[in-house]
Amino acid sequence: MAPEDDDLPPLPLDAEEYLTWLAVERGRSANTLAAYRRDLRSYWAWLQGRVAAFGEVTPDQLERYVADLRAGDRAPASVARTLVAVRNLHRFLAAEGLAEHDPAADLDPPSVPAGLPKPLDEDDVAALLDAVEGDDPAARRDRVILEVLYGTGLRISELVGLSLGDLDLDRRLLRAFGKGAKERVVPLGGPAADAIDTWLAPGGRPELVPPRWARRSDEEALLLNRRGGRLSRQSAWTAVKRAGATVGLSDLSPHVLRHSCATHMVDHGADLRAVQELLGHASISTTQVYTKVSTERLWEVYDDAHPRARARNPGGTGASVR
Repeated sequence: MAPEDDDLPPLPLDAEEYLTWLAVERGRSANTLAAYRRDLRSYWAWLQGRVAAFGEVTPDQLERYVADLRAGDRAPASVARTLVAVRNLHRFLAAEGLAEHDPAADLDPPSVPAGLPKPLDEDDVAALLDAVEGDDPAARRDRVILEVLYGTGLRISELVGLSLGDLDLDRRLLRAFGKGAKERVVPLGGPAADAIDTWLAPGGRPELVPPRWARRSDEEALLLNRRGGRLSRQSAWTAVKRAGATVGLSDLSPHVLRHSCATHMVDHGADLRAVQELLGHASISTTQVYTKVSTERLWEVYDDAHPRARARNPGGTGASVR
């Protein structure tokens, strides 16, 4: 079982310099930095009693650490992220002259089994978007959350980070800040724009405005909580889960709506470059997963609907002869 954060030793100065470099030079987000800090503190805790500094780590010690990670009960993606943080730390220390050697130079890069997104059916999306009932401020806000997540493919952090100045409702556009604070302009579909209009009208957001703002960032926030503060990722996530449970989608997450947005666009013929721009992917290879998802969905439809699909393979589906 992994130790609690409070039980982990603080990082040495050279590791803090690495995290500062990630923030300033590479533009890594606060969430990424927090994850790297936890991973490196766990690594530093494992090294206690073995070395006095990161610069003393040997390749054999690093191999033993990797073996311990993989023998634990952590998910492959979590192990891979930790190894990325560790490898890049040692590379940084060697490049900056803070260590004489890089013990991770010959370490095989981590790999994670490729997992396909599981988008919602379009009928499920329609039911979900109709799931929020009522006209109170919270209901209006939750409709914005669902409509914008599905309608734009925003990440949940991008959604709750939206400020009023990021909206251009006349032209139905919004400005999102993605990973590394990269800015992009995203079109707003009619239902999403209408949901925002209703939320900003009397009876919506104005009802949650406090007598005195606690922070300037709260005053500028598009989405507010009941206390008049900027809505948190956790609260927005809860709103998505709650709406999903209403229509029987128990495992719904904001990222499923992002996957569904992209997959449905590809299903309907959208150009991959356009989807890449919409989602804020740095590489087209990240977006290409949606072509594979759409192919899988095409086979599912074919197997279920075509009278000759199963005739070729009585014991299974037509997918076996791809």
